[in-house]
Amino acid sequence: MSDVATGHDSHGDAHGSGHAHSPEHAKYPFLAHHFDTPAQQFDSAKLGMWLFLATEVLFFGALFVAYAVLRSRFPEVFSYASHYLDTTMGGINTAVLIVSSLTMALGVYFAQRGRKTALLICLWLTMAGAAGFLVIKYFEYEHKIHANLVWGPGFYVPPHNTVGELEAQQLAHAPAAAPAALPVPMNPAPSAQPTIGAHPVVEGSAIKPASAGPGGLGAGAVNSVLGESHDIIPHQLPSAHLEDAAMPPNTHMFFAIYYAMTGLHGFHVIVGMVVIGILIFRAHRGDFGPNYYTPVDLVGLYWHIVDLVWIFLFPLFYLIH
Repeated sequence: MSDVATGHDSHGDAHGSGHAHSPEHAKYPFLAHHFDTPAQQFDSAKLGMWLFLATEVLFFGALFVAYAVLRSRFPEVFSYASHYLDTTMGGINTAVLIVSSLTMALGVYFAQRGRKTALLICLWLTMAGAAGFLVIKYFEYEHKIHANLVWGPGFYVPPHNTVGELEAQQLAHAPAAAPAALPVPMNPAPSAQPTIGAHPVVEGSAIKPASAGPGGLGAGAVNSVLGESHDIIPHQLPSAHLEDAAMPPNTHMFFAIYYAMTGLHGFHVIVGMVVIGILIFRAHRGDFGPNYYTPVDLVGLYWHIVDLVWIFLFPLFYLIH
């Protein structure tokens, strides 16, 4: 790291570390008291940011592993469900983030050279790119949620239909009653079969498998009003899935991991907008220049990681069909 880039004063070091502490702090107001030189402060901050980004990679890595497991188990579901994603919107968002990463890198470049106006322009352009990404993502989410392309059992139940209205009427007229207790024999016969509590241990092979549907395993439809559930193949539900009766079971798993990964990424974009806003405020105040640009450099690293994660998410969800 050069002396000019970090604000490191090589002349001050000639007096030895024991005598350079006070002159360095007097010369560089931004230098924290527990660092001897600006170069030391810069390197420590950079190391801390890289460690933080390593934890972020591990965090997203767990979700990528979950994605790999689900896709390996239900490849036909992922291939089919990806058709419901708007590739054009996803491609535009990818281009927006790549351009914002470029403007962020240029912002670091201009901060190092003390060009305040150019730095502010780059920061504002990066902020606009982040906002544009979230706006496009909002329209994507809004359309899918409106079409009932969500996660969980509710995915298989249309939000408005005659079945749901009938359930509501049944609940309105049904008397409240406590669930009936199971009869317990007074003198149960001894059994050699091992038990856990009051229930015998059941071998895994004796458990009834899940109902099978075309293209994979079926999902249980839940009567959320009466608290009942039963196995059902999704195409037996009228008007489910955008009136697409051919949608394979377990499609909700695709959208579950989709919302989890893209939603978490969107949260990181919001955090990036907050810290970029702080940089804009400080840049207006004139805090950054050739001697001090560490915050701009660190936020730039964070923003590049956010962009890199999306570059992986885009093909994994939008281009698999």
